[in-house]
Amino acid sequence: MTYLRLARKTAIIQPGDDIAEIADKATRDDRCEGDILVVAESPTAISQGRAIPEADIRIGLLARLIWRGVRKVPYGIGLRSPATMQCAINEAGSIRILAACVVGFLGKLVGRRGDFYRVAGMQAATIDAAHTSPVPPYDQCVILGPKDPDGVARSILGRTGCETAIMDINDIGGSWALGATDGIDRTLLEEIMRDNPMGQKDECTPVAIVRRVSS
Repeated sequence: MTYLRLARKTAIIQPGDDIAEIADKATRDDRCEGDILVVAESPTAISQGRAIPEADIRIGLLARLIWRGVRKVPYGIGLRSPATMQCAINEAGSIRILAACVVGFLGKLVGRRGDFYRVAGMQAATIDAAHTSPVPPYDQCVILGPKDPDGVARSILGRTGCETAIMDINDIGGSWALGATDGIDRTLLEEIMRDNPMGQKDECTPVAIVRRVSS
C-alpha cells in the first residue's frame, strides 16, 4: 500500500492551547474521509503545561546518584541528565525508578537492553531533555510526556471525524504511537511514519494527515 503524508504547519503551541482545535484548524482545508491525523507528542505535552524550565527543577540526591547509569543513546539525552532523571522520579516515583535501575542493571548483565524503561514506564520513557527542542522557549525546558494520549486522540477524533494518533517520532527510525483511537493500526502507522515526515527541527509542523492512495 502507498500512503501520502501531509505535514501541516501551525503557530508555536503554548501551554493552555486546545490541541484538538489546533489539529482541526491545521487540517480542515485538506482532510478527507478516511484520513488519519498524526499529532506530535511534545507539542501535545506543551499544550498541557508539561514543559518545565530546567532552571526550575529541584534535583534531589537520588537523581544525582543514578543519572550516570543511564546508557547513552544516539537519539537524545533521555534520562541521562540530573534534570530529566529528577523529572522521571517525580512522574513515576522513587521506588519505581529504583526498581527500574535494579532490573536494568540485571538485564545488562545478560546482554538485554530496555529493561529500565519497561519498568519505569511510558511517562519516564517519553521525557525530552532541555536543549532537545530547537524552538524557544522550549529549548530551555524539560518536556514531559503527554498525559492521557489515548484521551487526547479521542478528543481530536470527536473534533475532526478522523482517526488520530499521538506519536513520538525521531530522525533515526524511532516511531511510537503513544496514544491512538480504536480505528488505528498502531504497528502499521508506526511503519508509515518511521522516516519522520513531520521533521524534528524548527519546522513547526506538529500535525500531519496520513492518507492511503493505493492498495
